[in-house]
Amino acid sequence: MLSHTEENYLKAIYHLSTEGTESVSTNALAAQMNTSAASITDMMKRLSAKKLIRYERYRGVSMTDKGTNDALSIIRKHRLWETFLVEKLGFKWDEVHEVAEQLEHVQSRLLVDKLDQFLGYPKSDPHGDWIPDRNGKYKEEQRTPLSEAGAGSQFRVKSIRDDVPGLLQYMSKVGIGIGAGLKIIERRAFDGSMDLLVENKRRITLSKESGEKILVSKS
Repeated sequence: MLSHTEENYLKAIYHLSTEGTESVSTNALAAQMNTSAASITDMMKRLSAKKLIRYERYRGVSMTDKGTNDALSIIRKHRLWETFLVEKLGFKWDEVHEVAEQLEHVQSRLLVDKLDQFLGYPKSDPHGDWIPDRNGKYKEEQRTPLSEAGAGSQFRVKSIRDDVPGLLQYMSKVGIGIGAGLKIIERRAFDGSMDLLVENKRRITLSKESGEKILVSKS
């Protein structure tokens, strides 16, 4: 059994490890968890003792197979609960992240499997993120941050970060949801902001920071 805090750290390490480097620096983890280096070191020793991570001081952190499986189980629960809250309880997509953060710590695997079955075994959550199955498997596809996409091409929105309510609220306001068609009309070199055409109808301006949180693929 892991504590809620240990599960949160494990999930954070997993997410950071999928951002281009297998070994996660303790500085990056401290920034992600908004805590001190001393607290990070103590937690890394605890997770290492439980065979969930490989940790060497000054060399970063990497996941073991067991740690990866446990992290994917937590992520699965989080995304299934987000789906349930939106589809069955009528929450808005910008309201569910914090609630799912609480619900993801439920320990009953039977409950989670029943929830998955009740929802019809969804492959992605309301924000477009993949939902692993009970074995930690999910179907990947190539996705690119909108901030890195080429100007002049057509794209489809595949996912939007679920932990930035203000961005999700703005996306709803301008009519951008999962699957929406976008075209980059202009990108400004001095700050990376961009003008977008939404569904070939509406023109909006988006900051580089916001574009980093929206993943797209070619139409």
